[in-house]
Amino acid sequence: QVQLVESGGGLVQAGGSLRLSCTASGSISAINVMGWYRQAAPENERELVARIDKGGDADYEDSVKGRFTVSRDNAKNTIYLQMNSLQPEDTAVYYCNGVPVRMNYWGQGTQVTVSS
Repeated sequence: QVQLVESGGGLVQAGGSLRLSCTASGSISAINVMGWYRQAAPENERELVARIDKGGDADYEDSVKGRFTVSRDNAKNTIYLQMNSLQPEDTAVYYCNGVPVRMNYWGQGTQVTVSS
């Protein structure tokens, strides 16, 4: 079973940058599309903000286009999310998972807090 571990979150001022990493304990090569999700509050749903397929084609939710970049290293079983020009509305817990999700793959996530 694959376990996903997210890291790289933190507190940053508006306009700042962070780079998130998601490392899998097992191979993600069998998962064609991997994604980054975020959840602003426990009562909110997790929303998909970026996804990338094995070939490197990426897609983004409109609010992060031009600011976030997703990348993938299949050899390292890791995906990344470079986040630039962060805004307070980007504050959330960020998770990675497949697209569609594998329910038993959710990790603990990494908290991103953007101060104004």
